[in-house]
Amino acid sequence: MHQSELPPPVTAVMQGGLADSLFESARHNPELAQIARRSDPSSSTWNPVTAAELWDEVVDLARGFVTSGIRPGDRVAIMARTRYEWTVLGYALWSVGAEVVPIYPTSSHEQVEWILKDAHCVGVVVEDEQGVMTVGSACATLPFLRHVWQLDTGALEQLAERGRAIPATTVDSLRRIVLPDSTAVVAYTSGTTGQPKGCALTHRNLASPVDTLIDGWRHTAAPPGKQPSMLAFLPFSHVYGLEIQSLCMRGGMLMAHEPDVRAEALSAALLSFRPTYLCAVPFVFEKIYKNFLRSAQRAGRGPLFERAVRTAQDFAAAAERQRLGAGPGPGYDLKLQHALYDKAVYRKLRGALGGRVCGGVSGGSPLNRELALFYAGIGISIHDGYGLTETSGGITMHPVGREKFGTVGRPLPGTDIHVAEDGEILVWGPSVFQGYINDAPATEASFPDGWLATGDIGSVDDEGYLTITGRKKDIIITSGGKSVAPAALEERLRAHPLIHQAVVVGDNRPCVGALITLDPEFVAHWQSSRAKGDTPVRDAREENELREEVRRAVAAANSTVSRTESIRVFRVLPEAFDMTNGLMTPSMKLRRDAIAKRFAAEIEAMYQTSSRVPREYVQSEPSIWDDSDNVFR
Repeated sequence: MHQSELPPPVTAVMQGGLADSLFESARHNPELAQIARRSDPSSSTWNPVTAAELWDEVVDLARGFVTSGIRPGDRVAIMARTRYEWTVLGYALWSVGAEVVPIYPTSSHEQVEWILKDAHCVGVVVEDEQGVMTVGSACATLPFLRHVWQLDTGALEQLAERGRAIPATTVDSLRRIVLPDSTAVVAYTSGTTGQPKGCALTHRNLASPVDTLIDGWRHTAAPPGKQPSMLAFLPFSHVYGLEIQSLCMRGGMLMAHEPDVRAEALSAALLSFRPTYLCAVPFVFEKIYKNFLRSAQRAGRGPLFERAVRTAQDFAAAAERQRLGAGPGPGYDLKLQHALYDKAVYRKLRGALGGRVCGGVSGGSPLNRELALFYAGIGISIHDGYGLTETSGGITMHPVGREKFGTVGRPLPGTDIHVAEDGEILVWGPSVFQGYINDAPATEASFPDGWLATGDIGSVDDEGYLTITGRKKDIIITSGGKSVAPAALEERLRAHPLIHQAVVVGDNRPCVGALITLDPEFVAHWQSSRAKGDTPVRDAREENELREEVRRAVAAANSTVSRTESIRVFRVLPEAFDMTNGLMTPSMKLRRDAIAKRFAAEIEAMYQTSSRVPREYVQSEPSIWDDSDNVFR
């Protein structure tokens, strides 16, 4: 097994819970702008909420919870989008020693019922009437549930009013008895297979990686002398979203909330709030890049943009070789080209993100190397990291000044990583969770020899950088016995502007195949750029051209793997993989089993069609786009 270890961080020993950081800020720096808030979702004006003002709201709400009978150790679920009230609720509950159970607001009736019942929640906060109806339909099976609070009917104001009779000192007394190893959050896994499991995360678990990141990376989040600011739009129902919230609250960064993750709303929020740091998942960074490309092509500047992209990537790659001691850095000509493109292209791209973003973090899955080089080349260095729910978020990160793109960095100080003989990544450290609630067998199985078995496979190089290959359970074994990790192929396919999502299949099949969905916005743009003419002729020509474009994308993905691992058959699907149809988790991970079940007939037809193709053709070119497929419908 390989091991990578760094010395423990030099940080103060944690004495209490997560709420302490807010109380300390309110006491020592009451005028610190802690949160920026809009009075209306459509407004472009963000008003600061100081640490003292936020503390007042948190204490008032905490008093209301005490009046309602919420006691230390009680579990209260929050089923809401990423919004200001989520933060106030979380810190109010932690202030009285309660445990927060995040639930995605898009969860199904069955998922909500399971989580509330499994966690023995005594209360749940929902956003609207739909949330009330979802919880209400399960109430008969929830004997512990005593409260359902609805945000859009003024529940928080009513709670605060009810708590007026409770002295603020009561809240302070309850907060002081919260210990670092008390459970703060019961975070349920996304449940790509089977029932979600509740991960018990302590205050120390959640604070440990956050404090380490603040110590080592905060200075990269804003220009010198400026307060870092982040737009929180990832779900707080996921541990990555909670980590972003804690980074801001514990690190004195200004945080704004954006509950609407549609492209238009997110773009408007970035332009008006103008964050200095961008935390997102690779899917978001991919989408931003594709939007840049589409905008350039619409303006007739596609070739210019593509040349600028290549220059940015070459510049960033040369700079990477220099900082890693493997090269002299960008040459004079490259520096000159980069400077010209910075004025003509890169500055406008940064402006589309608000104009102040100087860096960011990518998590949730590995960031494509070429994409990371692009962002670094335009002046936005994205530090890739790795973590999971069971590790309270990040456990690796690119070291500042030693970024190696294509990897997820090195273990955070105080965290150890082993790679087992079968390639599985094993982790030990202060952020590793207590275990799964109500599931001792699953907890025991997760800790072979005292190390957390992550279920991910990867490798550690001689300098301690971790590379993720994929999920252990996702490995495909063809009927010929070849093992294939699908993640790299899928990542390469998604890099093509026309491709939205891809799922590689092939278990017990003669070759590897892929299910592909197209980006409807880019398809529409692609259509509009085609030559005009007679409608039937034009449609047929566009269909043929699009088939060839997808074939080229598959061929490009195949160029990164061996012949036996390459995609030989594929099918373009008219239905997207997303949360609304249950094919993607709220943390933007594909539900592979659900996809395989939903499209079982298409998979079968894909392989049956390939069996009728001459063997020499199957070996040389990816197939098949059935003639009945109409990607424009």
